[in-house]
Amino acid sequence: MTSIAPVRLSARSAPFGVRPLTCTIGAELFDLDLAEVARDDTLFAALKDLLLEHKVLFFRNQNISRAEHVALAQRFGPLEDHPVLGSDPEHPGLVRIYKDLDSAPEHYENAFHCDATWRAAPPMGCVLRCVETPAVGGDTIWVNMAEAYRRLPESVRSRIAGLRARHSIEASFGAMRPDAERLRLHEQFPDAEHPVVRTHPETGEKVLFVNAFTTHFVNYHTPENVRFGIDYAPGASELLNYLVRQASVPEYQVRWRWTENSFAIWDNRCTQHYAVQDYFPDVRKMERAGIIGDKPF
Repeated sequence: MTSIAPVRLSARSAPFGVRPLTCTIGAELFDLDLAEVARDDTLFAALKDLLLEHKVLFFRNQNISRAEHVALAQRFGPLEDHPVLGSDPEHPGLVRIYKDLDSAPEHYENAFHCDATWRAAPPMGCVLRCVETPAVGGDTIWVNMAEAYRRLPESVRSRIAGLRARHSIEASFGAMRPDAERLRLHEQFPDAEHPVVRTHPETGEKVLFVNAFTTHFVNYHTPENVRFGIDYAPGASELLNYLVRQASVPEYQVRWRWTENSFAIWDNRCTQHYAVQDYFPDVRKMERAGIIGDKPF
């Protein structure tokens, strides 16, 4: 197979190479050090522009420290903690996601999801590092949900305009835990309510904003939508399932093969992702810094 040379683009005249990976989402960046990006305003501004354009950026051979990882993520904004996984005690905001045979059988990762939409203000984005990769498997898929919205039939876009939906940590992370712990999670993070179609605060794009954490519409049961009970149940859930399944369309996706010290930075406001769990009994170890976001509108 003929290799594709990186295409060098001018991103605010930053001296690094950029190669788009698909026509709709994802680009790999070359010839830069992420630790330097964390310190340099010009490099960071160029990287952020490319993130808004491509929605997820990929990097290889980034042998930087945990402190530099955190510093890079903090350029985008304050970092969040994770209520279930917690943070590295020496590097607040850095979450270790280590998967092996002793890991709890959590399957929130191998579903198309947008991180932490059960929060009232989901993360703006994430900086994820591969610490240890399986010999085979363990890829991650990202999806352009602005493209998914743009390519919905007009009749569907009209139907979902103005709809809102609930997103739940209790029904996802909490479901496998003892009842008392599940209820504590729900008390700490009551179900969040978000628009089914959100507006990206920086690009103005409309984004289909339902995923594996979404449980139901909250304002569907109106005379315009419901003539008989079947229009609401199962009618509303069938519509939600149809919308959630849009993330599985390959034309909206990019798939990344991890290597040690490779990184991904993604915009959580307009993407979903799916961590493929096809590598057991091998091990995959990742470290993630999530950036606090704003309330979707």
